[in-house]
Amino acid sequence: MNKPKHIDPLVYFSQHENCLAIAAQTPIELDQFERPFYVYSKQRIKQKLVALRATMPASIQLHYAVKANPMADLVAWLSPHCDGLDVASGGELQNVLNLGIAGENISFAGPGKSLDELKLAIESDCTLNIESETELKRVIDLSQHLKKTAHVALRLNPDFELKSSGMQMAGGAKPFGVDAETALPILEKILASGLNFRGIQIYAGSQNLSANAINEAMTQTFALGAQLSQELGQPLPCFNVGGGFGVPYFAGQEELDLAAVGQHLHTLMQDYASVFAETDIILELGRYLVADAGVYLCKITDKKISRGETFLIANGGLHHSLAASGNFGQVIRKNYPVLIANKLQATDNSDLEKVTIVGPLCTPLDILAKHIILPKADIGDYVAVFQTGAYGYSASPKDFLGHPAAHEILL
Repeated sequence: MNKPKHIDPLVYFSQHENCLAIAAQTPIELDQFERPFYVYSKQRIKQKLVALRATMPASIQLHYAVKANPMADLVAWLSPHCDGLDVASGGELQNVLNLGIAGENISFAGPGKSLDELKLAIESDCTLNIESETELKRVIDLSQHLKKTAHVALRLNPDFELKSSGMQMAGGAKPFGVDAETALPILEKILASGLNFRGIQIYAGSQNLSANAINEAMTQTFALGAQLSQELGQPLPCFNVGGGFGVPYFAGQEELDLAAVGQHLHTLMQDYASVFAETDIILELGRYLVADAGVYLCKITDKKISRGETFLIANGGLHHSLAASGNFGQVIRKNYPVLIANKLQATDNSDLEKVTIVGPLCTPLDILAKHIILPKADIGDYVAVFQTGAYGYSASPKDFLGHPAAHEILL
């Protein structure tokens, strides 16, 4: 079977008179600020949640990784639909707490946590995923000083990788967690310290589109969790098995076979039913929930031809959507799905043109789409960059060259 030549982003959204519509609103109706903006679709996120709940074992808890998209309105709306939130900094933790979300529903991972971050986590009853023996000692000392019992889990760096991942987070030498072969004495130290032991976390990798690779890693993850539980001689209260579910961005990529992953997790839950009978199994997802729910929209401000090549110049670019522009330069640059939002379809081939879409920054790296064929666009038309709901605005250099900030809308 031939792989698709491109991703069709319109399957997630609707159209109105040849114009993109999100929650029945077009970019023209949404553009109230005369600056680039992101739109996030509740409907698309709901579709992902429904699919996950229907496919995964019913007893598995679903956590949202806030770093994927920390927009306050989105996190506040999404939180009741999930079983918990995972943060990766004191700033994220404080922002989530400010939304009125209880610390007992939050876990905090990441190397190099400061004393202030550890203190905030302890005081708010957040679960700290311990990343090193040094960090454990600091938490024990702080817990005694504050006269408050810290809730802690141990993050493990296993000796296996999540193959085919866009970003490896485990296996080999890593700054994340403690090596699995050294974990048992550290776990025993946690139990002896009087801290509230909340279990273990393993996060092997991210942005993975291979069900086989995810299933292989999950098999090893469950085996390692079971081994440590048996060596400790007690059940794990919680077991965060990570996630890493990916989404397609580029031509030729296919969606993750969610059904295959779900079936394998059903099998693992049955195989380890006795070991994890008293354990909350947690699946931690970020990108998978929100990536294709986001669209970055900016307006064409100029159109020019340079030595036979047509350029569309927009008021938005890499300072708002770094990943879509190629992350400050890549050896092989690939286009995210891009359309002219108010001219989705051309009337015929004569109404198409090959263009390069660039932003307003004074750098040749500011490219939103290169040599792409689209309906002929004019000044004032809208460029839509899809698949930008995760690691989009918050992961971009907003202050680079001092251009106006983007706006964010949840619909």
